[in-house]
Amino acid sequence: MIPGATYRIQFRNGMTFDRVIPLIPYLHQLGITHLYASPVFTAAAESTHGYDVINPQEIDPVIGGRDGFERMVDALHKVGMGLILDIVPNHMSTSLENLWWRDVIEHGESSHYSHYFDIDWKRPLTLPFLGDTFAAEVEKGALTLALSKHTGNPVFRYFENEYPLNPETYSGKAFSTFTSLDKSSLCTLHEAQSWRLMSWREAPRQLSWRRFFEITGLVGVRVEDPQVFDATHQLILELVHSGKVDGLRIDHVDGLADPESYLQQLRKATGPECYITVEKILAKGEQLPESWPVSGTTGYEFIASLAEVLVDDNNLETLEETHDVITGAGRDKKSEMRAAKALMVDRNFEGEFTTLLDITCELALAGQLQCDRDVFHHALREILIAFPVYRTYGTAEGLSSTDKQLVSQVIARIHAMSSSPEQRAMDFILQILCGDLTADQQPLATQFRIRFQQLTGPLMAKSVEDTLFFRHNVDLALNEVGADPIPRGFSISRFHQEMRIRLDKQPDGLVGTSTHDTKRGEDARARLFTLTEAPEQWEQNLERWRQMNQTHVRFLNDGTAPNAADNWMLYQALAGVWPPTLSVDDSRGLKELEDRFIPFVEKALREAKLRTDWIDANEGYESVVLDYARNLLSPENKTFLTDFHKGLAPYIRAGLINSLSQTVIKLTAPGVPDIYQGSEFLNFSLVDPDNRREPDFALLKYCLEHATHELIFDQQAWYDGRLKQFVTTRLLHLRQKHQALFHYGDWVPLNMEGKRAENFIVYARTYDEKAVIIAVPRLSFDATSEMLPVNRHHLWQNVTLTLPESLTGKRYYNPFNNQYIFVDKTIPLDQIRGCLLVLVTGE
Repeated sequence: MIPGATYRIQFRNGMTFDRVIPLIPYLHQLGITHLYASPVFTAAAESTHGYDVINPQEIDPVIGGRDGFERMVDALHKVGMGLILDIVPNHMSTSLENLWWRDVIEHGESSHYSHYFDIDWKRPLTLPFLGDTFAAEVEKGALTLALSKHTGNPVFRYFENEYPLNPETYSGKAFSTFTSLDKSSLCTLHEAQSWRLMSWREAPRQLSWRRFFEITGLVGVRVEDPQVFDATHQLILELVHSGKVDGLRIDHVDGLADPESYLQQLRKATGPECYITVEKILAKGEQLPESWPVSGTTGYEFIASLAEVLVDDNNLETLEETHDVITGAGRDKKSEMRAAKALMVDRNFEGEFTTLLDITCELALAGQLQCDRDVFHHALREILIAFPVYRTYGTAEGLSSTDKQLVSQVIARIHAMSSSPEQRAMDFILQILCGDLTADQQPLATQFRIRFQQLTGPLMAKSVEDTLFFRHNVDLALNEVGADPIPRGFSISRFHQEMRIRLDKQPDGLVGTSTHDTKRGEDARARLFTLTEAPEQWEQNLERWRQMNQTHVRFLNDGTAPNAADNWMLYQALAGVWPPTLSVDDSRGLKELEDRFIPFVEKALREAKLRTDWIDANEGYESVVLDYARNLLSPENKTFLTDFHKGLAPYIRAGLINSLSQTVIKLTAPGVPDIYQGSEFLNFSLVDPDNRREPDFALLKYCLEHATHELIFDQQAWYDGRLKQFVTTRLLHLRQKHQALFHYGDWVPLNMEGKRAENFIVYARTYDEKAVIIAVPRLSFDATSEMLPVNRHHLWQNVTLTLPESLTGKRYYNPFNNQYIFVDKTIPLDQIRGCLLVLVTGE
C-alpha cells in the first residue's frame, strides 16, 4: 500500500487527535492520501516531540488517548485517507515516569526489565542526573532520604525526582532508623545501591548504558531481544493488523544493534502490505542495503539533491572567497571535518570510545598480540575519525563484502597519512570488524562490532549536523541534514542521474523538503541558495550592514564579540528567516521574529563549540552576541532595517521562484511526496523548536477554498504563500489521476535551447503512452523584475523546449489553467502563461 502523498502533523504542544479531525477535509482537498503522525505513544510529561516514550503500550492521554485516536482514524477513513505512524524502537525516556526504567533502578539486574535496556551490568547503573557530585549535593541539602510519594518506599529525593533504594538495602528496617543518618552514612547507603547518582558532566566518561546520541534523557532499548521487540511493538502491531495504521516510519534505524534483522522481524510481523520507511542518512552515492524490506528512506538525500539544481556552481567559489576575506579565515574543509570528529571522539563520546578500546585490548591480549594500549588508541581513533558513512551493517558473522571493502579502504587511506598508526594495530581492528578471529574470540568481537557500528552514526551526526554545519557557514542552505559535508561542486546532470538512481533504488521512498529535524525551512533554503548567484552584491550589502551596527560590537578578553565568522552567520540566518511580507514599520512582527531568532542564535553559537558550548557556556560572549542580534531587529534600528529590507529584496524574489521550482520538482520526482505541516505555504522556519510551530490551519483552509489559477499573476500570492499552495494542490491531484505515470514513469532529461537555456531544468516522466513534461526556472536572480510575478517574457524570451519524437504530436493538459494544447516538436516557452510548465498527456 504505497501512499499517494503524506502530510506530517506534529502532535503535542496543543495539537491533539480531536484538533486534527476538523483538518482532515482540508488535507483531503489538498490532495493528501495519508496523515503522517509524529510519535503518539505515551511520552514523558511535557514532552514537546514524543520521541521520549515512557510507555509504548499506551497512546498518550495528553493528546487524546486511545479514544481520541480511534475518532481520528474513523474520520480519516470516512474520506478514504490512511495513517502512517512514526515509531521509536531505538530508545525510551530515562524519566522516572518510565516504570520499566524505574523498576530497573529499584531492582537492578534482577529486574524483569533489566535486559530491556542496553546496560553494561558489569558495573553499577550510572545515573548522571545531578548538578554536582553525590557528596556535594548531599552537603548542600539538595539530595535527601525520604519516602516515595508514589509507593511509600525509601528513595533518594533530588528536587522532584525520586530514586528508589534497592529493597535489600532497607528490607526489615524501619524507615525511622534512616532518619538520623549523617552525611557520611548517606554516602555509604548510596554506595550499597546497584546504581550510582552522579553529575551530568560525568556522562561522556562514566555512562554504563547506551544513550541516544549524547542525550542522557534517552536510554537505548535492546529491541533485538524477541521479548523486548514483542513488548515494545505490541500496540503498534495491533494497530497495523486492525487496519487503523497503514504504514510505519522507523526513527533512527542506525542506532539498532542489527537494523536488517529488526526490519525483517518487523516486516514479518506487519505483513507485506504495511508501508515502511526508515530515517536513514545516506552519504552522497550511498544506497540503502537491497536486503532491507522497506520502501525507502524519509528523504533527506532528496533535499541534498536539490542543491544540484539551485546552487550556481560558477559563482560558488566567489562566495567562498568573500567569506574567507570577511571572516579572515581560510577554509580547509577536510581539516574542519577532522577537527569536529576528533572533538566528538575525545570528549562527547569518550565513554563509548573507551569501551571499544577496552574490548580491543582484551582481544589483543587473548590473541597474544603485543601492542600498547596507546597504539590501539591511536589506531581506533583514526578509524573513527576517517569513517565516511554513518555505519556498516555487520552481524555476528562479520561484515558483508561491501562493508569489508569500505573498512579496508578507510584503513588504506589512514595508512597513507604521514602520522598513521601502526599498521598491525589497524589490521587487528579490521580483523575484529570482519569477524576474522578464532571461535572463542567471536562473542567479544561481535560485541565490538555492534558497539562500533552504534557509535559511528551518532559520531557522524554530532560531528557534521551539530558541529561542522554550525561552523562552516559559507552558505547556510548547504548545511542541511543529509548534505555532503565536503561538497565537490553542483550540476544539473548529476541531479538527473540521481533521480534515475532514485527511480531504480527507492521509487516508493518519501520525498521531502522540510521535516521536524531540518535546520531551516525549505523556503529559507531556497532563498539562501540565491546567494551563490549574486555573491558580489551580497558582499556589498554585508559590508554596509556591518558598518551600520559596528557600535554594538564589543571587545572581550577572548576576542571580538561577535567575531567575524558569527557576524557572517547572523546576517545570513536573518536573511533566510525574514518573512517576505514583513514591513520594517511592523514593530509587532519584528518582535515575533526576534522571539524566534534569538533562541536560534544561542543554539547556533553553542553547537559550533568554538567560543561557547553546551557543556561550558561562555556567558560573556553569548550575552554580547545576543544583544547584537536583538539590536538588528530593534524598531529603533530603522536605518539598518530599511537598508536590510531593500538589499534583501532581490534575494527574496529569486528565492520565491526557487521555492516554486523545488515544489514542482518534489511533486513530480520519483517517490512519495511528503508535505511537512504548513509547508504547502511558505516555510521560513529555523532549527527546532522553531520548525515545530503550529501553522495557521484556518488560514490554509480558507486560502485553498478560494484558490484559482489567476494566483500565478497575483503579486501578493507569490509573497504570502497562496501560489505555492495552489501549485501543490494541483500537482498532488495530478499525481492521483496518473498514479502509474508518477510511480513507474521513467525520468527523461530534455533539451532547452536559447539565450537562457541554462536557467531552466527540464525533464519528462514517461510510462507507456503517458507523459508529463516539466520545465521550471533556476538561477533567475538577474532575471527578476522589481516585483513578482516574474516577467516571463524576460526570463523565457527566445527559449525553446525541444522534444524527442516520442513526446510530440500529442495533446497535453496544463493543470495550472485547465487548458489543453497540442504539442509539436518544440514548445516556445514565451507563449506559455506563467513561469512554470507542467504538461501531461491529455486526460
